[in-house]
Amino acid sequence: MKKIGVLTGGGDCPGLNAVIRAVVKKSNKYRWATIGIKNGWKGLIDGDTTPLSNHHVSGILPKGGTILGTSRTNPLKEKEDGKKLTENINKFGIDAIVVIGGEDTLGAALKVHKMGIPVVGVPKTIDNDLSGTDFTFGFDTAISIVTEAIDRLHTTAESHHRIIVVEVMGRHTGWIATMAGMAGGADEILIPEKPFDINVICKKLKERYDNGKTFSIVVVSEGAKPRDMNKLATLTEQKDEFGHVRLGGIGNIIAKEIEKRMGVETRVTILGHVQRGGTPTAYDRILATRFGVAAVELIKEGNYGKMVALQGNKIVPVELETAVSKLKTVDMKLYEIAEIFFGK
Repeated sequence: MKKIGVLTGGGDCPGLNAVIRAVVKKSNKYRWATIGIKNGWKGLIDGDTTPLSNHHVSGILPKGGTILGTSRTNPLKEKEDGKKLTENINKFGIDAIVVIGGEDTLGAALKVHKMGIPVVGVPKTIDNDLSGTDFTFGFDTAISIVTEAIDRLHTTAESHHRIIVVEVMGRHTGWIATMAGMAGGADEILIPEKPFDINVICKKLKERYDNGKTFSIVVVSEGAKPRDMNKLATLTEQKDEFGHVRLGGIGNIIAKEIEKRMGVETRVTILGHVQRGGTPTAYDRILATRFGVAAVELIKEGNYGKMVALQGNKIVPVELETAVSKLKTVDMKLYEIAEIFFGK
């Protein structure tokens, strides 16, 4: 009997459980066993696994997070860890691994694949920044949450004649800020792809006030930065195993500058982890399910070293190397549409 391992790595994301469920259900159709690997790559290093059956995945479709747990463990950072990983794959008799994750997790999957271990990737990130796929699951849920937050902040901003700065996730790309900002009617959207000039921002906001609009909503990605500032705003200089620092605080910097220059009360809302928590949208449940089924089909075909991807309406395989070679940045034509509504 073939044994399929499945793991979830990196940040948690709505729809992870839908993928796990789909992998188990589809594997059962081929009479294969599924082994859940706990806490991302760490589970393979520690030998921490659990069998997954139809019973184990019953009722998990609408649940956020991941029943397997996750971590940001880099499995090949230490030579000894790579050795343990290989030993445990052999110990548990795992024939292939479905790796669900973003840039870092799938980057590690590519290296593991090059070691001769059969791997198939599933794209997961609320940032929607993986190449090769039109959308990643979790993104639709995130922009829905942020849009609802912007809608709610509009009412208090208008009532108190305030400017409210909303800081959202987006380390290197501004997909969440752009899409949710458009949907929520933001008056400014600041993204990593386009360094901003605070003087220009304040000029546009002042035009709103001169035209009788006594409130504004500014949406900013955590990775956005002014033209004259080379360093990103960070919460700490401590790095994770993939070399990333924790971003955060650009919203506070912008709000302080706006209030100082305009003399208008300005408040900050940092949405943080609420963006990737809770139950996934219907769209993300369906996309995640399609991804999970397609991943098992690739294993059936022996088509390893690939990531399942959404292109148009079809799920297709793309090379893992392509998926992690570069980030998918915001389409500037889309951003230009959003700009039409700035400062009006």
